Amino acid sequence: MAAQTLPSRSSSGTTRKIGRIVIYALLVILSLVFLIPVYMVLVTSFKSLGEVNLATMWQLPSSLDFSSFGEALNELSPNFANSLVLVVPATVISAVIGSLNGYVLAKWRFPGANIIFPLMLFGMFIPYQAILIPLVQFLSQIKIIFNPANGQWTSLYGSIWGLILVHVVYGIPITTLIFRNYYAEVPNEMIEAGAIDGAGFWRLYWDVVLPISLPGFVVVIIWQFTQIWNEFLFAVTLIVNPASQPITVALQNISGSQIVAWNVQMAGAFLAALPTLLVYILLGRYFIRGLLAGSIKG
Repeated sequence: MAAQTLPSRSSSGTTRKIGRIVIYALLVILSLVFLIPVYMVLVTSFKSLGEVNLATMWQLPSSLDFSSFGEALNELSPNFANSLVLVVPATVISAVIGSLNGYVLAKWRFPGANIIFPLMLFGMFIPYQAILIPLVQFLSQIKIIFNPANGQWTSLYGSIWGLILVHVVYGIPITTLIFRNYYAEVPNEMIEAGAIDGAGFWRLYWDVVLPISLPGFVVVIIWQFTQIWNEFLFAVTLIVNPASQPITVALQNISGSQIVAWNVQMAGAFLAALPTLLVYILLGRYFIRGLLAGSIKG
């Protein structure tokens, strides 16, 4: 039999190098394709209204015009504050509830746990459109907001508090899933050692589980912040007063009916996306670490 020649080390190294170059080239191409809408938004927002047309849509502006940002900021600033009032408590509350649920489902065994968890996750797959009518009816009947102007109790429908409640409830399944998978990696010996020392449910959570939960909270906060900030359907359906609507609805409202000021609308889109962009830029690396922290068992 003829002796088989093994590939040399240099040839295998060259193959790996070529493969790495191909992978990076594909990643660069896909990144450029993904960034095309961002380019269009920025280029259009820096143009004057007279310069915006289909013939020159890909061209850079002849001069930087910041007036569209001023108009967009003037139109969206009240609704920007509404979005902050909405997203901060909804994100924090859903993260805390998800953390407690994940702690219970991962470290406390009780009858029916294997049934409750799948039923809770089922909420992730319910489309928004399927529950809009019963949701509006429910919020209209829950009158827990006191109006000092007329001395009467008003319903949650049409208020920012009702929208906060909706996002908290809709966020519980995904936050529970993330925290449950994260806490599953926590050694049971830590919980058992605390229990031997006499710590109860809340003491174990506060002193043992919560201090190591930062990666999980970072993942949940980034996820919930982005989802709630960008959500449109619940906001436009449940809040009818334009003064109380979040920024996504206000952005749609400035599109106009006869003449669309594309430069102002693009500037508004960039301003509306800026908070989530900053969150990912500042916390993106912690987001990846948090996802990986609960993805490998053993």
